[in-house]
Amino acid sequence: MTVTIYGIKNCDTMKKARAWLTEHSIEADFNDYKTRGIDRARLERWCEKAGWETVLNRAGMTFRKLDEADKQDLDQEKAIALMLAQPSMIKRPVLEADDRLIVGFKPELYEQFFA
Repeated sequence: MTVTIYGIKNCDTMKKARAWLTEHSIEADFNDYKTRGIDRARLERWCEKAGWETVLNRAGMTFRKLDEADKQDLDQEKAIALMLAQPSMIKRPVLEADDRLIVGFKPELYEQFFA
């Protein structure tokens, strides 16, 4: 199984998720949005699988600092454009393994995912 985890290196939730993977001897490639970015096709696939409302991090400072006009009338296309422009608006972490996906980190979800 090929496992890739996407996020930002200095994010506390990312650190917890990566530590969990290490503790459970699960090797994962790490893709840092800040250095590698994210491509539209992958982001669209995530939104199709998990829903753009799940993938878009509305709780983060980057989203909260947006102009109100940018927050209005959000739909999948507008959300994807915002996340491509500022990848820190993507909820972290996103974990891909083969054809499966988890958005966010909760130890119990990772336990189920890798059971």
